[in-house]
Amino acid sequence: MRKVIISLAPVQAGTSVDAVKLAEDVEKSVKLGAAMCHLHCRKPDGSLTPDISYMSECFDEILKRTDVVVQASTGGVSDMNIQDRCNPLDYPKVESASLNGGSTNLGEAVYINSFDDIRYCADAVYKRGILPETEVFDIGMLHNMAVVKSEQPFADPMLFNLVFGHKGGMQPTPEMLAAFRSFVPSDALWGVTHFGRDNWTFLAAAIAMGATVVRVGFEDSHYLEDGVDAKYNWQVVEKLVNLIRAMGLEPATPDEARQMLKLRKR
Repeated sequence: MRKVIISLAPVQAGTSVDAVKLAEDVEKSVKLGAAMCHLHCRKPDGSLTPDISYMSECFDEILKRTDVVVQASTGGVSDMNIQDRCNPLDYPKVESASLNGGSTNLGEAVYINSFDDIRYCADAVYKRGILPETEVFDIGMLHNMAVVKSEQPFADPMLFNLVFGHKGGMQPTPEMLAAFRSFVPSDALWGVTHFGRDNWTFLAAAIAMGATVVRVGFEDSHYLEDGVDAKYNWQVVEKLVNLIRAMGLEPATPDEARQMLKLRKR
């Protein structure tokens, strides 16, 4: 039976983070079907920082309770340089990390990821044996990654996260999904993020088209159903699990996700 990896990004940008409460939410999410946890490097007040100490504390609390796949973010709009943004890779239990595939308008901000930034981050994850999940916001970024892969060693398999919904980027329509998906290399894995999600149909379409990874969580949307926002991330995960099973599929466990992505457990 085909398995779908549920990636959980549980922290909304700019909100305070309590490590214990976060860990409890992630623990229940994993029991319900999440396999991966994606965290940015934040202070307790939710602001981005190059100091990995609180991110490490959060992951330590999570890993006391569950064996979820650890994914660190190297992204987020801030004044940090790429060296600062790659500090989370030094957390010793990181198995996967985001790698941004280019520059874009992200809301009202300009999200800068030069070729030098991409090369630096790609080299940093490769040297550490960490799988990059390349976040791409438009079709041209797939070409960016082909260029970088031709220039320096890169992880196998390539994993792309097709990001939809940001003002300035690809929008979550079936037509844009089909176009974006058609340019993903045939030997690569791919998944989706629907920022600002206000329905479940787009994720269903992505799953039907073969997405390996589907990301949900409060970083992207609290939406549960019309007029109802989730209070906890596990509620969103539970809803997605029900959708996956209604399609005759199953959510992957953390260890199944590691097998699918060829990850080395730390």
